[in-house]
Amino acid sequence: MKLDIIVSITAALLSLNAAAQQASSASRLTVGGYGEVAMTRNFFSDNVYRYSKASEYADAKGHGRFDIPHAVIYIGYDFGKGWTMQTEIEFEHTGTGSSVEKEFTEAGEWETEIEKGGEVELEQFWIQKSFFPQLNVRMGHVIVPVGGLNNAHEPLNFFTVYRPEGEFTILPSTWHDTGISIWGKAGNWKYEALLVAGLDAFMFDRDNFIKYGAGSPFEFKVANTYGFAARVDNTSIRNLRLSLSGYAGNSMHNTYPNDLTDTRYAGIKGTTLVGSFDFQYKSDNLIIRGNADYGHVSDASTISTVKRNLTANNAPYRKLPVGSAALAAGMEAGYDVLHLFNRHMDKSEKLYVFGRYEYYDSYIPAKDQQEYGFTEKHRMAVGINWLPLPQIAVKAEYSKRFLSPMYNDEPSVSVGIAYMGFFNH
Repeated sequence: MKLDIIVSITAALLSLNAAAQQASSASRLTVGGYGEVAMTRNFFSDNVYRYSKASEYADAKGHGRFDIPHAVIYIGYDFGKGWTMQTEIEFEHTGTGSSVEKEFTEAGEWETEIEKGGEVELEQFWIQKSFFPQLNVRMGHVIVPVGGLNNAHEPLNFFTVYRPEGEFTILPSTWHDTGISIWGKAGNWKYEALLVAGLDAFMFDRDNFIKYGAGSPFEFKVANTYGFAARVDNTSIRNLRLSLSGYAGNSMHNTYPNDLTDTRYAGIKGTTLVGSFDFQYKSDNLIIRGNADYGHVSDASTISTVKRNLTANNAPYRKLPVGSAALAAGMEAGYDVLHLFNRHMDKSEKLYVFGRYEYYDSYIPAKDQQEYGFTEKHRMAVGINWLPLPQIAVKAEYSKRFLSPMYNDEPSVSVGIAYMGFFNH
């Protein structure tokens, strides 16, 4: 069935692209997208006990994998008189196949198996009315631009082969939800304010904080509670963008059926707050990016207890506890070395030598919660990005994840290729 869907969508998109190429340059139809292919060799064990029995797996030979993390197609149309629409269809990890994920119990052993596989998602579907540059209203399924990665998640907007690990671990990525967005630009300022469906606290967990909270285990998205998000960008300084973003909303009682409102847990809100700062400096030959994110969930201990009781009865929620907070901070810098060797060459071709460092912890426990040392990680990566054309990047990197001394560090080598662009421009 999935293969039939993919073939049908591909055929339709090829037809649209052919039609778009025959249209004039003033065509109102836009077709584009981005995609990534990656290969990694991990020089550490993939055994499920590699943390709880770390000493037994210190000399592991490692393992490798191929992946297509994302393959995305954009289709947009300008109806005229300020009315536009946009869709984004995403195939994650080829959109097919399956794997098994095992989770730690609170005793430090692995027990819960979750069947996981590729997905085909509708990440954006909205209709927008533009009144003037300072005021645009967008309704539908929209991107929630909290954090640097969610604001610019396409593969040519970061140097690493995979998405920056810290934000990708603790925040939904790409964070998309149904609601209404109001945004605009005025001079060197850009703003966006959003009202969307609330997160689901039962989808939070220790290893990923609120990452899966924007999803749903059902065929619909529950919206008993609502979330509010906002972002402000400033570009007053030449080549530099400075940004603040955040989210606030109650995440408890946002599932189906909503039985707990009639129990002793009725007053538990699970208030979720996220604050983020990110920036980008970009000149002809130098790019520097950075982010700092902090999140807090109230009533984390109670939520974890309720989740454990529900999953014991086979409810479709994440079993692991959620901490009261999580954080991520990172920075990367890349310098184009090609211009040093031939100043008369094609300036559209780039070869960035880059480095990245980040720190993150997906589980900062409340005072009455158990601690897990392996959720705190430092990660460094060094490598290259070769852009033969502005729309294509060939990437290679060596990275190492540093854990607490009682665990084994996790080095790896990755290579990949990515594209990003529009097909009819």
